[in-house]
Amino acid sequence: MRGSIRKRGANWTIILYRGRDATGKKQQKWLGGFKTKKAAEQKLNELLAAMDKGLAIMPSKQRFGDYLRSWLDNHASSIGPRTFEGYSDRAIHVIDGLGHIALSDLRPDHIQRYLTQKLKAGRRDGKAGGLKAATVVKHYQLIREALGHAVKHQILAYNSAEPVHPPKIKYKEMMALDESQVHTLLDVARDTLWYPMIHTAIWTGLRRSELLGLRWRDSDLLLASLGVLQVLHGLKDGSLVFSEPKSARSRRSIALSPESCIVLRRHRKEQEAAAELLGIPFSEEWPVFAHLGGRPRQPATLTHAFTKIARKAGFPGLRLHDCRHTHASLLLKLGVNPKIVSERLGHSSIVLTLDTYSHLLPGMQEEAVLKFDRLTVGTPFEAVPAAAD
Repeated sequence: MRGSIRKRGANWTIILYRGRDATGKKQQKWLGGFKTKKAAEQKLNELLAAMDKGLAIMPSKQRFGDYLRSWLDNHASSIGPRTFEGYSDRAIHVIDGLGHIALSDLRPDHIQRYLTQKLKAGRRDGKAGGLKAATVVKHYQLIREALGHAVKHQILAYNSAEPVHPPKIKYKEMMALDESQVHTLLDVARDTLWYPMIHTAIWTGLRRSELLGLRWRDSDLLLASLGVLQVLHGLKDGSLVFSEPKSARSRRSIALSPESCIVLRRHRKEQEAAAELLGIPFSEEWPVFAHLGGRPRQPATLTHAFTKIARKAGFPGLRLHDCRHTHASLLLKLGVNPKIVSERLGHSSIVLTLDTYSHLLPGMQEEAVLKFDRLTVGTPFEAVPAAAD
C-alpha cells in the first residue's frame, strides 16, 4: 500500500508511504487539513499519479521563505510595478509566519493557522487588532500563486494552499449616482481644475490609472475616440511609473460622446495656452490631465481632491472609483447591451460585468417587458381567434 487517509479530529490527513531508508525505517509523508474524506481521497490519487510519473513529492528541504524570495525575484519582470510592490509588502508577513517551514513540509493547516492569526493580531506596527479580511485574502492569494508555480514547474506535486479556506470578504457597497446627482457633483467641480478629469471619469468609466495615463496622442477628438494604451501608478516612495494596461481587455478603444469632446477640446486649449505663456512647446506625448509643462499628476492627489468635492456636493463616502460604477449603471439603465458596457469598462469578461451590476437587472427586466408590451399592443390578445371546440 503506497498511501492511505486517516481522520484526525475534524479533518482528514493523507499518509504517503515512500519505502524505507538505509536503516530500514519506514518513510512517510503526512499531508493534513482536508475538510472531507472525498477531498482527501481525490488528492491522494493525484499524488500517487504524480509519483508514477516520477515527480518528486519531497524534492528538498528548501525553506518556504527562501523559495518565496526567489519566486518574487524571478516574477518581478512579468507583473506591474504596483502589483510587485504589493506582493513584496505581503511577502514580509508571510515569510515571518511561514518562512521557516520547509517547502515540502508546508501543510494546509499551517496556512490556515497563519491566516487565522493574521485576522486576530496581524499588525506589524504594534497597533491593536488584526488585518482586514480583504488584506488576509491577498496574503492567501500570494501563497497559493507561489505554490502553484512550484507545482507547475514540478518542484512540488501538491499545492497545499488549495484546501485552505480564506476568510470571507465583506465588500463595501458601491455608490452610483443618478442623473441629477451627476449634475450636482459636476456643478461643484465646474470651477476647479479637476472638472475635466471628473467629467471624463463619469463619461468613460476609466480607472484612475487609465485616466492619468491617457496621452493626447491616444485621443482623437475629431473621430470622438480615445485609446487606453498606458496607465500611471504611484508607488509608496512617491515615484510615478507608466506601464501598459494589465490585460488585453484593458487595452481598448472607447467612443466619446459629443459632450466629452467639447470638454476635452476646451481643456486642451487651456493647456496649450498655458504652455505658450510659459514658453514651453506643447507635446502630444503629454498626459491629458498633466500639470503645467506636461508633468504627470500623483494619483493620490486626484483622489483627495475628488473626496473633498464629493463631500462638498453632499456625497460623503463617494469614491473616485464610483464614477466608474456611475458610468456603467447609467448605461445599463438606458438599456445598453451589457457586452458593450463590459468592453467600455475593460472587464475581463461580460460575466464580471453582470456579476458586478446584477442588482440593476430586476429593474431592467421590468422595463424590458413593458417595452415588449408596448411593441405588441397593436395585436391585443382578444383579437387572437379562439381555439375550436
